[in-house]
Amino acid sequence: MQLVDNETFLKQLSTLFESSAKSGSIWLTHKRLTYEDGDAHMSSGPDDTKEFPCLVRATDGNEAKFSTVVQPSDLGRFHASYGNILKSSMNALRKRDKKREKQRAEEAARKKRRLQEEIVIEGAKRGKGRHKRQRKIKAALKLEESKKKAQERDEAKARAKAS
Repeated sequence: MQLVDNETFLKQLSTLFESSAKSGSIWLTHKRLTYEDGDAHMSSGPDDTKEFPCLVRATDGNEAKFSTVVQPSDLGRFHASYGNILKSSMNALRKRDKKREKQRAEEAARKKRRLQEEIVIEGAKRGKGRHKRQRKIKAALKLEESKKKAQERDEAKARAKAS
């Protein structure tokens, strides 16, 4: 990861946003930088008056990886510029297609309900109503098969989650 100064970081970040405007993702991290070894612990002791610099990282997951260290005195100015870049880059984001998501959720709920329903097989074994009975038997067999597949899928998900 390349450590650059604040201005260079902001320039590289804006070019990174421009290059990934059509497709791609960008990951930004922002955290307090401590120079001490080990984990940083939050305490209410005499360390409260200390000011720590911030480490800001940006990557696109592939070749572009860069970071900067922002000193506490420069933090306000940096955040103003950083915020402007983020606001100007957010208009390139695609809106979620909520209508399609809602349709998929409704269809999944409908399929689940259909799996819960039992098919009542009625009608004559011979004569009038025979074809209707045969269709219901076929639908019942298909439903049982779908239930088995759904149960296997759920078990596979549970196993994958457990491991």
